[in-house]
Amino acid sequence: MLDLHVIVASTRPGRQGPAVGRWFLEYAQGAGKFNVELVDLGAIDLPLLDEPAHPRLQRYEHEHTRAWSALIARADAYVFVTPEYDYATPASLVNGLQCLSREWAYKPVGFVSYGGISGGTRGVQMTKQIVTALKMMPMVEAVVLPFFTRHMAAATGRFDPGEAPGRAAAAMLDELARWAEALRTLR
Repeated sequence: MLDLHVIVASTRPGRQGPAVGRWFLEYAQGAGKFNVELVDLGAIDLPLLDEPAHPRLQRYEHEHTRAWSALIARADAYVFVTPEYDYATPASLVNGLQCLSREWAYKPVGFVSYGGISGGTRGVQMTKQIVTALKMMPMVEAVVLPFFTRHMAAATGRFDPGEAPGRAAAAMLDELARWAEALRTLR
């Protein structure tokens, strides 16, 4: 079975990304197409581009980069659970992507974006430019969650957006599995 990493991009204090990430993780596990692992950039706490050699060389001097490399290398596909900040990709996600190079190549990526009226879509569009430069294949199918805080349970912090996002998640997971299998020959 293919391996999928669900990567929570936000690292800000008070963030809601982990709740959205847990919702998607449970959905993806239930779909049964992947072995699914939740990866939280807030817990990983990568320093800002602190390796002296270019990532394409894979000459990592720091243990945190070697650990990040090993984690990312073992996945066949990714889903980024991401807000947008100021119409853009969160810096934490850009940093996580740019710390590595070859580990991302020839793998598909989907997006679960959340936010206000745009649901994080502007940040996703910017991120798609970055991931294509890393030889990743961004999916057209996506989960977009506008006004996502309406679906957060105040007492438990649990996120439940209802049925429509689940249908979008199913379509995205189908495509991720198809592309991950097809791209396997290039890896």
